[in-house]
Amino acid sequence: MKKYLLIILCLSMPVLTMHGQEVVRLTLEEAVSYSLENNVNVKNAKLETMISKATVKETTATGLPQVNGNFDINYNPAIPVVFLPNEPPFGDPNVPGDVIPARFGVSYQSNLGANLTQMIFDGSFFVGLRAAKTYKQLTDLDLVKTKVDVIESVKKAYFGVLVNEERIRLSRANLARIDTLLTETRALNEAGFAEKIDVSRIQVQRNNTATQLERSLTALEISEQILKLQMGLPMEYDLELGESLSQLNPIEEINALLQEEGMERVEVSQLQTNLELVQLDLKNNQSQYMPTIDFIANAQRAGAGNTFNTVFDKQNWFGSSLLGVSMKVPIFDGLSKSARIQKNRLQMMQLENQKSFLQESIKNEVYTAKTNLKNDLNILEIQRENLELAREVYDISKIKYNEGVGSNLEVVEADAALIEAEINYLTALYDGLVAKVDLEKALGILSTNQ
Repeated sequence: MKKYLLIILCLSMPVLTMHGQEVVRLTLEEAVSYSLENNVNVKNAKLETMISKATVKETTATGLPQVNGNFDINYNPAIPVVFLPNEPPFGDPNVPGDVIPARFGVSYQSNLGANLTQMIFDGSFFVGLRAAKTYKQLTDLDLVKTKVDVIESVKKAYFGVLVNEERIRLSRANLARIDTLLTETRALNEAGFAEKIDVSRIQVQRNNTATQLERSLTALEISEQILKLQMGLPMEYDLELGESLSQLNPIEEINALLQEEGMERVEVSQLQTNLELVQLDLKNNQSQYMPTIDFIANAQRAGAGNTFNTVFDKQNWFGSSLLGVSMKVPIFDGLSKSARIQKNRLQMMQLENQKSFLQESIKNEVYTAKTNLKNDLNILEIQRENLELAREVYDISKIKYNEGVGSNLEVVEADAALIEAEINYLTALYDGLVAKVDLEKALGILSTNQ
């Protein structure tokens, strides 16, 4: 498996080596494709489909001829005694008592034979075969559902890594900007053109920004580990993402998505298949009232001898055979079949209720997801405007301060407002991407977009 994993990595994604550490560079589409092959939940779901295939074969096999062979050899240390009545015409008057003890049998016996059974009619067999095939369909649907969940998790984890990378980039840019301002203010303070409090105020801002950078670095490490876990990528690999947040949020695609009507969700198909399984279970319980008919055949040879050496003498072996039809007719089972049938009918009512509720829930989920996405787009536009205004305010405050017509406090406040605007914009961008994924899932098109 390790070898296969390395082949996949080398062929499908660029792998770089930096300081002895292998770095995997991948886009969102590559991350999703890789996870659909290596995520542990997807692997288990694929194994479950293989198990269901084996179950169909197992069920089919019960309707085929069943052949068994047998061989045994027995030794009787004490041959059983059979008592016969001591009466004429076979009685012996010379034997006291009214019975005659006689030993029937020999010390060694052996049997060699074969038995064949072929089902002729069994109503539960045909229902069980249909149920096994329906279960196979259910596992296929479970695999689709698992893939949808994995795609959702990987996309959101990928966006989380991008957000933290962008926060780090902005934090470093902010730190460099504040360091420059701090250096200039210290120089003015030493020259007597600025007060000590101006330096301290900027130093506080600088420390806050440095703290924010450390938090972002830690959050990036955690988000990368989460992404690798969701993908099924070994932890020893480093990640390098090949896309930015803005590239993953084209407005044309989002507007088209808002007009989508969607497809039937896999959850509905899963529930419908479960309903079919219960219906088949009901038919199976009803078929238990019908008789079962089997064809049976038997052939065997038996031999015996008073000593072990004579057991296998040809003249001591005799053959026998049997052909027949066996029919079993159910008469009374304490009403257990009736109780199972009643239970099946109640289960069907439950599933019908769940299906109706699920369909209404999906409608509500689609409505909520579209509303959230529209709202997030509006917030994103507002935060983008706020970010531009915050940058403009900071630039003006810095120019005024450098020309001596503005205060140091204005610059610090403008810098803090700019940092907050950057964070709010990133948050809105991330929320928009997540809302887009949620809507794709609600519409049932998340997996079809891959």
